[in-house]
Amino acid sequence: MNNYSLFGKITAKDGEQETLLTILLEAAEAMKSVEDCEIYAVNTSTEDSNSIFVYEVWKDEQAHLASLHLEVTQTLIKKAKPIIAGMERIVTLQAKGGKGISSSI
Repeated sequence: MNNYSLFGKITAKDGEQETLLTILLEAAEAMKSVEDCEIYAVNTSTEDSNSIFVYEVWKDEQAHLASLHLEVTQTLIKKAKPIIAGMERIVTLQAKGGKGISSSI
């Protein structure tokens, strides 16, 4: 079975990147206690002052979908929605290995 990975871009409304970053870092902290979440990395770009990029690695797609129904996730989504200008899934991947990723081969 292969891990399920996502790389996404979330764009904040003008002037709201720091607020959105704080919310996504709260999500990253919450995911530390979710066993099936291997990586939840929050990144900013030096070239795009409104966007935040999130890289996630999950045990499988079902684990990712289940995480969307967690109370903490729902609370953070409600906080973030008013300041999000757009979302884009850049790519869905299958993690094959590396530091922080359990072997899927």
